[in-house]
Amino acid sequence: MVSMPTLHFFRWANQLKDSGYEVFWFDITGMSAYVEKINWIHQKIDWKLKWNYPKRNFVKKRFPGIYDFIQKKNEKDTAVEFERYLNEVKPDIVHSFALYVSCAPIIDVMEKYVHQKWIYSSWGSDLFYFQNFPEYLKDIKRILPRINYLFTDCKRDYNIAKEYGFKGEFLGVFPGGGGFDIAKMETYREPIPSRKTILIKGFQGRSGRAIPVFKALERLKNQLIDFQIVVFGTDPEAFQYLESSVLNHWENFNVIGKISHDEVLQLMGKALIYVGNSNSDGMPNTLLEALCLGAFPIQSNPGGVTEEVINHGKNGCLIEDCENISEIKSILEKTIIEVKFKNTDSFPKIDYDFKNIQQQVILIYEHKII
Repeated sequence: MVSMPTLHFFRWANQLKDSGYEVFWFDITGMSAYVEKINWIHQKIDWKLKWNYPKRNFVKKRFPGIYDFIQKKNEKDTAVEFERYLNEVKPDIVHSFALYVSCAPIIDVMEKYVHQKWIYSSWGSDLFYFQNFPEYLKDIKRILPRINYLFTDCKRDYNIAKEYGFKGEFLGVFPGGGGFDIAKMETYREPIPSRKTILIKGFQGRSGRAIPVFKALERLKNQLIDFQIVVFGTDPEAFQYLESSVLNHWENFNVIGKISHDEVLQLMGKALIYVGNSNSDGMPNTLLEALCLGAFPIQSNPGGVTEEVINHGKNGCLIEDCENISEIKSILEKTIIEVKFKNTDSFPKIDYDFKNIQQQVILIYEHKII
């Protein structure tokens, strides 16, 4: 497995624990420390630097120009190190997670070893967003014809992959991190009638669009008096906007920075409404978690991906223009009035249970590939 160190990757990899497979992880960043949560996996980590010199982080922070110069001389070549590890392990399969992160740096090697089976898992904005940039599109068109097998987190990305040269075998649509621990999530679930929280994902940055949501909320003060509004995962750009927003002075408005995954689930179990807005994404895990926990989602729909699980106005609402403040305000206003009449428990959450997904994934590895 080739990936950067992320929660999604660790969760996916742990589906194979005790399944009889010997799994090796090549940390594509080359900078990770040992990861205890995947301690059953052989970990190729901390390989990037030729010399981890004293006070390196101090130099990086205080003298970035000097640091960059040193790094050019001090970093090992990713493709060379990967090829060395490939020949050491001699795997049945190489599985890369995210194209531009974990496929592009090793494509020279994988083109050299043409008979080496290669799986690619498409995550989030991997294809949908990066197809719009010539330098990334060039990689996409080069890599996809070499890929033997493909997992995606939505149907949309399978169609994009075919458009750019994928001719291998499609292995199906699965959440990027595998399934969810539904039993554990249920312990966080509060009764729907008692919920008074509107939960908002606070990402702005490259693809997040929390600020249009904030601007829509500013126009709905009177309608929101009876709700607690909580923003989580708030990034610096969103924080900066909120510093001068009237929302910052509302007694029922609370902003939280980065929190653990368990804390997100606890908030979701208290939420009546969940709002996620972005200009690009795959199938958002937070959306699926909201549906599993009974929160009514309002979610952007980049490239038509969210409509794969949301029936607009029934089990959630779709934001078609993530920048359109009037549209978001209208959806919020209508949802606040009507949400108590919606059936928020109709989502087939058992289909997303970790054990259910795990069994399917193990069978795919076993029968489709090896």
